[in-house]
Amino acid sequence: MNAMLRLVGWILALALVALPVVAVLNGWIGANQWPLKKLQVTGEFERVDAALLQKTLMPYAQRGFFAVDLAAARNAVAQLPWVEHAEVSKRWPDVLQVQVVEHRPFARWGNERLLSEQGKLFPAKGIVVPRGLPQFAGPDARVSDVVELYNESRAMFTPIGLGVREVQLDPRGSWTLGLDNGAQVVVGRSEARARLGRFVRLMPQLMSQQSQALKRADLRYTNGFALTWVPMPASAAAATATAAINTNGSI
Repeated sequence: MNAMLRLVGWILALALVALPVVAVLNGWIGANQWPLKKLQVTGEFERVDAALLQKTLMPYAQRGFFAVDLAAARNAVAQLPWVEHAEVSKRWPDVLQVQVVEHRPFARWGNERLLSEQGKLFPAKGIVVPRGLPQFAGPDARVSDVVELYNESRAMFTPIGLGVREVQLDPRGSWTLGLDNGAQVVVGRSEARARLGRFVRLMPQLMSQQSQALKRADLRYTNGFALTWVPMPASAAAATATAAINTNGSI
């Protein structure tokens, strides 16, 4: 009986010691004694909303220094628009520290997402998308391939005064480009770079011989292209004409 009483006494003593610690760590008590009063934000960012960042962290800071859930706070910040990466820590006695790395947009991806310069896709909903971004589309697993073809095709077209504003890769692996003069270039699935190279070499000659604007170029031919021309914007006519051009320049 005495042994049982001693055991119960030890349990009660441990509970009296442990319960206050558990209460402090869970924010049941102590939030007023050890409050987090300061928010320190580091990192270079332009688009992350500072007011929204503070509002997001407020519920976590209110639990006090010992009870703040840093992992949950970090996850909440990471969900904010434009945030690529976040780290949340605390410094005694009353500072909540936040480091934010902002997405730097490189291109649009489909209709609802953006592609960052770090190669990450993130939602475009709720943010003001910068103007002038190229438009990409394709399977998520092929992001690096789309960016690679964009960079290579841009290097090809720039010397002849044209820009690439759109790159699409369909589920079957077929490429299509959109140029900044409004022309669409259907490249196909195989030998994309070789086909583009042949087309770019002949394009100045083709353009110089035409009084019309190029609307569409289909490069999916072994020895040539199918080109669709339309009147220049100043013309009132809407008719189109299609010509098959082979790679040696003959019609």
